[in-house]
Amino acid sequence: MFSGRMTGSQSSLLLAQLEELHELAFIERPIRRSLKTAEEIDQLTVDEDLNDIERAVYLLSVGQEVQRASVISNLPILVRQNPAETFRRVVPKVREVLNGAGAEIQLAAAASFLTILQDDIILIHTHTYSILKTVLLHLNHRDTVVSNAWLETLLSAINALPKETIKQEVLNPLLYQSQLSHSLQARLSSCRILGKVACKFDSHMVKKELLPLARSLCQDVEFEVRACMCRQLESIARATGVDDTRTELLPELLELAEDEESNVRLAAFDTIINLMEMMDSDDRVHIVVPLVMSVCEEATSADKAVLVSLSFQFGKLCSGLEGFLSDEQKSRLMQRFRVLCVAGLQTEGNQTDGNNESILVRCNCCYNLPAMVVFAEAAHFLSELYPSFSSLCCDPEVSVRRSAAASFHQVVKLLGSNVQLVHKELLALLQDDALEVLDALMNHLEETLEAVLSRGENVTLDNKIPELLAALLLAEQKVGCSLRWRLHEKLLQRYSYLARLLPGEVLHQSFSPRIFIILTTNKVLPVQKEAARTFCMFLRYNRKHEQRQEMMERLIQDLAQGRSYWNRLRFLDICEMATEIFSRKYINKHFLMPALELVHDPVANVRYKLCQLLPRLRSSLRLPADKQLLQQLDFCVQKLLCREKDKDVVATIRKTVLELDKLDLTEPFHKRQEKDLLDQKKEKEETLLLEMLERQQTDGKLNSDKHTERKRRDSKTSLSATKSMSVSSSGAAFSSSGKEMRKAKLSRSRSLSSQPTISKAANSDRPLKVKELSGASGPGKSSNKDDSLRTAHFTMATQSTSSMPVLIRSNTTGLLDRASALEHRSSSSTMDHRTSTLDQRDHRSSAMDHRTSNMEHRTSNIDHRTSTMDHRTSTMDHRTSTMEHRTSNMDHRNDGMDHRTSTLDHRTSTLDHRTSTLDHRTSTLDHRTSTLDHRTSTLDHRTSTLDHRTSTLDQRTSSIDQRDHKTSTLDQRSKTMDRSCGIKDSQSRKLSINRKSNSFTIQSARD
Repeated sequence: MFSGRMTGSQSSLLLAQLEELHELAFIERPIRRSLKTAEEIDQLTVDEDLNDIERAVYLLSVGQEVQRASVISNLPILVRQNPAETFRRVVPKVREVLNGAGAEIQLAAAASFLTILQDDIILIHTHTYSILKTVLLHLNHRDTVVSNAWLETLLSAINALPKETIKQEVLNPLLYQSQLSHSLQARLSSCRILGKVACKFDSHMVKKELLPLARSLCQDVEFEVRACMCRQLESIARATGVDDTRTELLPELLELAEDEESNVRLAAFDTIINLMEMMDSDDRVHIVVPLVMSVCEEATSADKAVLVSLSFQFGKLCSGLEGFLSDEQKSRLMQRFRVLCVAGLQTEGNQTDGNNESILVRCNCCYNLPAMVVFAEAAHFLSELYPSFSSLCCDPEVSVRRSAAASFHQVVKLLGSNVQLVHKELLALLQDDALEVLDALMNHLEETLEAVLSRGENVTLDNKIPELLAALLLAEQKVGCSLRWRLHEKLLQRYSYLARLLPGEVLHQSFSPRIFIILTTNKVLPVQKEAARTFCMFLRYNRKHEQRQEMMERLIQDLAQGRSYWNRLRFLDICEMATEIFSRKYINKHFLMPALELVHDPVANVRYKLCQLLPRLRSSLRLPADKQLLQQLDFCVQKLLCREKDKDVVATIRKTVLELDKLDLTEPFHKRQEKDLLDQKKEKEETLLLEMLERQQTDGKLNSDKHTERKRRDSKTSLSATKSMSVSSSGAAFSSSGKEMRKAKLSRSRSLSSQPTISKAANSDRPLKVKELSGASGPGKSSNKDDSLRTAHFTMATQSTSSMPVLIRSNTTGLLDRASALEHRSSSSTMDHRTSTLDQRDHRSSAMDHRTSNMEHRTSNIDHRTSTMDHRTSTMDHRTSTMEHRTSNMDHRNDGMDHRTSTLDHRTSTLDHRTSTLDHRTSTLDHRTSTLDHRTSTLDHRTSTLDHRTSTLDQRTSSIDQRDHKTSTLDQRSKTMDRSCGIKDSQSRKLSINRKSNSFTIQSARD
């Protein structure tokens, strides 16, 4: 029921949804099948308490193949962490796993051992031998891919092995494997190993042991072995030396060059070209030149390998054989190169056949373009190489155009003054649709632009500069619209070099607005930072103060005071870059205060960035000149410490305070001195740029003054021509009407006689008077202008020489006397004289005409002298302007010398101050030295006194010792006396007792 009501579009939509569901089911089916069971998960589970070494040993022992491959792939990481345990426990397990393992594990092991050897992870003498045993064991694997992988590992291990190990473990099996009974793969491996080990031994060892083996392999029955060994002969030749190469290897190479197989001949050709630097002139003329010419003639489009090799080696062989070729051979080589440049291109529509070998041939031709320009000479570039060069730059394949763009800078350098020939190709590469071509051109764009824009006063090239600038802007817009921001960053970095090559006015009009747009609108941070650096470079090398001021005002208004915090962050980035580009003086004048004002910014990220920038800004300050700025910076820091609430900003400002405290203490003196010298250099460059601008403005004023002087001279010349015309017309008027001419002459003579005599002291006002007189004349007053000019010329003549005024005044006085006499006669004569005969009147009239003609002749002489004086005056004016220009130059030089003299005086005063300080210190040291000497003498005196007292004490001590000896003797005597006294006492006592007993006895007896 519903299907009948459905339209065709609805049914097609339903079918499309069903197909999508079937596709989703098909996609989900292998996912469900790939799920692991519980038993498989238990098998893949490893105890977490095991360390890395134990886990690797466990997985290599009982793990699955995927786990073993993973452990072998991560073997370099284990070696980095614990090399001793890895080689003791893990590597033996790896050897066990490799026996009978598949290709995947074999390739993983070869790659791991190769990484270990290339990264120098292990000690060479400790574990390389164990790796070598494993590599040699699997070198002859039946799989060619696996065998080649182990061969690469062995070749890398040879660089780390000692000579004895190579000789025992590598060369002995090599002699056995190179026999014909072994496989082709083994003999090919022997060839590569032989070429690798040749550089490890001396020439005698190579000649004795390796060279016979190399000859036998060059005569192998398989052409692959012969070709492989032929390519290894280059390393053997460099190991044996020049003499043995000529006698032993060169005949072998010539024999291989005539082999029946093209691959062998091609290998021999490449080896001979690579060894050409080891050959003398005779070998190059008799061996290399015929071989090269035969290869060039026999190379056809059918044999693509020969064309590829020939195109790659073409520049090298032309450079090596440049002095050994005849003109005919040179022209044949150039013709062959032109053919190679269009290999694979169809004549109709410049289409390609799509063959990769043909594209590679044209790419090789692009690679060899600089060498061919040298070979053909830059003077013959237009006739010999320009069509091929233009064809390669406009090739339909992107890879060919990219190769042409990569070598474009070298071609431009070699062309020199003929660089305008490739201007069209440069524009084509800049406007290429493929960004890969533009990327290759950007790698050396600064060298290309320097060669193009600094070729002297080439008018043809100067007319093409606007096209080049437009192409550069279009290239930037094209890259900016793409997603390749790294290329955009590189392009902006290269554009910063334009500041040193083009005038600042051109950059300010064309590039600066675009760079500023990128700076404010682009969202990629590296691109914005590079645009900021480029803008700073444009600002740095701009010579016009107005334009620099405009750029700084735009930075402050749109970035530092912009509404977006992103723009304010960019301004801080510009300040950071400005510390590297500008001098301290310029930074403190234009960047410091706008940056410090951002302490009040409401966004914490801006204040955070400002805290990071404060040490750089502090390093640009020097006391006592920047004391106020330092106070402002300290006030900014205090404000951040007191009022900041954001924890990140607070932590950063505390760290910044510690850096500011240590800034002057931690920086070494020599580094600070280097920074000061660099800053002085930057400031000097900025000053020179401004001086160059002022000099250009002064030159422009001088040129304008010279132009005005020329106009004045031209007007003076036209006035002299007008004056001569007026003289001729006046002569005609004299002939027609005598009385009128007589009145004009008389009036003019009266005006001339009324001119006062001007002294020589008034010569300084002469040019000004001439200008005033010439400027006072109008086009409608020709007679007045003529009279005023004549008066001026007479005045100048009077001021310049002393002889001419006397002549002029004497002639004029005679004329005036005669005219007055005639007037007196005519007025005093009677009516009868008026009615005299016609003959007398005619006679008088003829006399007056004669006198008038004399006056005209004298007037023409005076005009000629006046023109001569005008010429001399112009010459003097020119000399005066020249002297003024020289005087201004001398004044400028004197100012420079005064500045230098003041600088030297300041330095001299500084040195005098330092000298006085040193003298004071020297005097202080002398005083201290004298004090020390005095103290030393006092100490010496005291020491002598002490020595005397010591000797006295010693004498007294000896006396005392003698007395002590006497005292001890007396004591002994006293003791002896005491003992004798005691004995006597005892005897006396005994006697007394005896006496008492006797008396008692007697008494008793009496009793």
